[in-house]
Amino acid sequence: MSTWSEHVSAALLGTDRRPPPPSETPATDTDAAGRLLDQAAVLAVRRRAGVLPRDGVEAIAAAPDEELPVVPRAAARRLTRILAGEQVKVLPEWLDAAARGGWRVPARLLPELLEKGRGDRMLRPAIARAAGHRGVWLALRNTDWAYLIGSGDDPGGGDEVWETGTRQQRVAFLTRLRGSDPSEARETLGAVWTKEAAPDRAAFLGTFARGLSMDDEDFLEAALEDRGKDVRQLASDLLARLPDSDYGRRMASRARACLRAETRTVRERRQTWVVVEPPETHDEDLARDGVPFHPSGSFAPAGAGGGPVGTRAAWLREILARTPLSTWTDLFALPPMEVVCLPITDAAGDSGRAARDVHIGWARAALRQRDPAWARALLKGGVVVDEPDALADLLTVLPSEEREGAAAGLIRWVAGGPELPRVLERVLAPWTGELADAVVATLGTAADRQTHRHEHTLTQLCRLADQRLSPAFAPRIHALAERYLAADPGGVAGAVLTELTETLRFRAEMLKELHP
Repeated sequence: MSTWSEHVSAALLGTDRRPPPPSETPATDTDAAGRLLDQAAVLAVRRRAGVLPRDGVEAIAAAPDEELPVVPRAAARRLTRILAGEQVKVLPEWLDAAARGGWRVPARLLPELLEKGRGDRMLRPAIARAAGHRGVWLALRNTDWAYLIGSGDDPGGGDEVWETGTRQQRVAFLTRLRGSDPSEARETLGAVWTKEAAPDRAAFLGTFARGLSMDDEDFLEAALEDRGKDVRQLASDLLARLPDSDYGRRMASRARACLRAETRTVRERRQTWVVVEPPETHDEDLARDGVPFHPSGSFAPAGAGGGPVGTRAAWLREILARTPLSTWTDLFALPPMEVVCLPITDAAGDSGRAARDVHIGWARAALRQRDPAWARALLKGGVVVDEPDALADLLTVLPSEEREGAAAGLIRWVAGGPELPRVLERVLAPWTGELADAVVATLGTAADRQTHRHEHTLTQLCRLADQRLSPAFAPRIHALAERYLAADPGGVAGAVLTELTETLRFRAEMLKELHP
């Protein structure tokens, strides 16, 4: 009888009737049943390791060699803790920091990391940057991890991917091609455009955001007639980013019919006013150019300053958002900073509502056209906007050296208001310098107010600061936490600030390990 058969017999009869066979493997369990299971486990591995492959079965190709070094041991140990659930919210930052430092994830941790990405789409780009070649190799062998193939700009294959790949891989292929040769990418898509399903056409057209230029105008104008609603909307959104296009001229003509300059004398001083007349009707041409009958925002609350946004006002906002901003510097013969400071009114004399609609439209246009002069003017010009988060989006348009100060000013402007968490959500990390000072000040202000609403706001702010505030500010947050714990040991303020302190310290150690 073989050793394996002896173990099977002992298992069937029970160790009380037949003791486990002797084994060369050192016993780790004094219990007979446990010893039998331990020995059987070792034998099972030996049996499987010795099985010869069947004829005609190809061996799995070995994983390719890695080009990047694995992260330092201390960083790998911390990643193990994060994957186990400790401060898991900092995982994206760990992955990004590892990729920036030229490191990759240890192979032994890849399966667990890829499982995280399976359940969290937001993690996938960061995983793709840090997983190395072994991560892609594993993803090719497990359909649950297939999301890694084609992540970012790498389609995970050669030119044949465009013919045979999944939608995700083809989008990645086209994205990469748009980065290197937009003209070739446009011709490649044009050759198959009519054969693709509407969802695929929309996904492929989205790649035109990269390398967008006037050379794309004819293709996008044709797409305005597409059968797919999403395709038409995307084409109009892209054309709105080309101020010199025929689309831009059409929108400018509509916008000039809604806004006109009027000279008025106020307190014996002549001033240029902007008089607003929202569009009366909505026609097929307006819908074709991306302004739906009920644009996003129709009938939505307009904040503390007014009632709901009516249909005509929503049309106005959308038209202005799609109009070349040079329309207004030409019309008023003024630079952007002076244009946004002009007094605004409508035919009924309602200056507040009219100013809000115009400024929101201009803010959306500045974001879409990536115009730093207009972004700077809107952020500094004291505009009337019910949506401070629309202004927060403009921070990304400013030159990098201006963003910190502008963000700090915006935060101070909305401090104490319910919009503050929404604004901070749009302020990208890292929060340092003057911006971090403003954030810490708002945390203290929220903690000082002992209402349920302010406690909720403080909790929201701390959750954002967890991942964005510079870890260098941990001592200041700790001092705040100690102050509120002393005043109210069981209070919300002390608890959430203490938790924030611990997270900042964890991140500080984490970043030090990745950048020794």
